[in-house]
Amino acid sequence: MEQLLIVEDDKALNQGLCRALKSENRQVVSCQNLKTAREQLLCQTASLVLLDINLPDGNGLALLQEIKTSSPGLPVILLTANDTDMDIVEGLEQGADDYITKPFSLSVLRARVNTQLRKARPQTKDSLIRTGRFLFDFGQMHFSVDGIPVELSKTEQKLLRLLVENQGTALSRSHLIDRIWTDGAEYVDENALSVTVKRLRDKLDAHNYIKTVYGIGYLWVKEHE
Repeated sequence: MEQLLIVEDDKALNQGLCRALKSENRQVVSCQNLKTAREQLLCQTASLVLLDINLPDGNGLALLQEIKTSSPGLPVILLTANDTDMDIVEGLEQGADDYITKPFSLSVLRARVNTQLRKARPQTKDSLIRTGRFLFDFGQMHFSVDGIPVELSKTEQKLLRLLVENQGTALSRSHLIDRIWTDGAEYVDENALSVTVKRLRDKLDAHNYIKTVYGIGYLWVKEHE
């Protein structure tokens, strides 16, 4: 059974989210602060976290960092006020899978939650890719260079998969942004993509593989057969 962890300090909104998202095959656990959320993450198996940024005992982005470090495959959707664009950009760069601005439509919220849950379910088809010095297992989220494991954030994994599944083809910045930060994000700073590309290059030592195509975007250099 899927489990949603809702971290929202507004009691009425929290209760409304629980009612809207609970279903026969889905359990919903609610928290109103970071302390309780951390306790729940230790003792429960969450399938997705719906996380408010502004909480009474701290900033939700701190918990986001902890989640993406310990469980990079766990989807996190940020809840935030309309006037916190900087928090949104920072959250996306730290690996948040989506964000929703308040006030929001419950039907849109359900659709976005369902989308992230669907993406997080195990996929076996074409999930293992070998190219040159690299082995990328997207199904198990295991990545290695010359046999040495490398940890990648969820955002870095999305970028990497797009690049290696389209080896030799330049992908535009707009296409990459739309595919990585999905589901109707109203504003994503293009610098977020540049930062993610740099981090991926550095982690994989792939400066000779991830090339900038000026005026277009990026490509993964295709190995010669």
